[in-house]
Amino acid sequence: MIKRKRAMGGLLTLAVAAGVAVGAAPQDEVPRQNTSATVTPADSATRTSDHDRLRALLRRLTTVDGGPGALVEMRDRRGSVVLTSGVADVTSHAPIHRGSRFRIGSMTKTFVATVLLQLVGERRVVLDAPVERYLPGVVRGHGNDGRVVTVRQLLQHTSGIPDVLDHLSPREILEDPLAHHDMRDLVDIALAHPPTFEPGTGWRYSNTGYLLAGMIIEKVTGHSYRDEIRRRVIAPLGLRETYLPGDSSAIPGPHPRGYARPGEDAPLRDITAINPSVGGPAAEMISSGTDVNRFLDALLRGRLLRPAELREMMRTRPTGNPDGRAYGLGLESRPLPCGGLYWGHTGDFPGFETAGGATLDGRQATVMVNLGPGGPDAQSADMRSAVRTALCAGRSRDQGTR
Repeated sequence: MIKRKRAMGGLLTLAVAAGVAVGAAPQDEVPRQNTSATVTPADSATRTSDHDRLRALLRRLTTVDGGPGALVEMRDRRGSVVLTSGVADVTSHAPIHRGSRFRIGSMTKTFVATVLLQLVGERRVVLDAPVERYLPGVVRGHGNDGRVVTVRQLLQHTSGIPDVLDHLSPREILEDPLAHHDMRDLVDIALAHPPTFEPGTGWRYSNTGYLLAGMIIEKVTGHSYRDEIRRRVIAPLGLRETYLPGDSSAIPGPHPRGYARPGEDAPLRDITAINPSVGGPAAEMISSGTDVNRFLDALLRGRLLRPAELREMMRTRPTGNPDGRAYGLGLESRPLPCGGLYWGHTGDFPGFETAGGATLDGRQATVMVNLGPGGPDAQSADMRSAVRTALCAGRSRDQGTR
């Protein structure tokens, strides 16, 4: 779910637990996989320099930017390396576990788009068909009309359907964080407001579009979108650290506490325990750096989608972001300083912010900070810098990436 993370509106008036000043713990560099690749002294020196830059970014995330803890896991054909900074728990000061699970927020959208595009490949869904074909009568009222909004527009944020987060108070969520939220109820909250533009004429991020995408998956398959993601993505790839928790507030396995900062000088509030149904198919999932990297690699290598559907997913349009961000179908691209593009997504969910990316030549990187909302804009910028630095590690600009 994104984006209302910098200022939480009504949350500013909520009572918060006592805060603890958080500093950066020593960085931890751990290879998660053995590798037999030969590393020359020059290669080793280059990688050391790249890792030093990443350590500096992680240190900034957990000092200047105010995050309790941060993690980056980078992977290439030789294996994976994890770097951490700060703490998983501001009370115990336990360090970030290298195999941490965390809420990935809007990275969920890439999983949902993948399943929907698999259904397109099976000729069970047509990308440019109206939403009305699959959800008759659902998108109605206040100028919203499922007869003129297409499935593609839902996935690409070009539908004009209002974002539920523009009309759902964070105070309501955090006053009762364990409450169940029904997908249809969330959709109806959004549809009580007029569209932000005529379908297909603009671009604006809308979590509501992915709630509707999840509903289409359920209508077409007769199964929950959670079951379809497990069956079509998680099980085939062996993603043992990835979960669709439904109403469960727990994060299985080793994980940092998740924190919010209700105001600029306010103490941290522990919001680890929250019912993720408020995110649903827009933001519900839990995963790890290892699994996110494996998923992105498999997606770009064509293990999950046929060539035609993968091309559609990667057919982007500009978003107006000055950093060159372009959005496809549940997958976005950004330019790399070493040349070419990387593909991935970002994510925000109460307690966590995440960013992940991958290149077509087999490099992946995932970054997590256990703070959100309440981090500064610099937190997001430094996380994206960490992804770019990790993906460009050991590469000069003239090598480039496809």
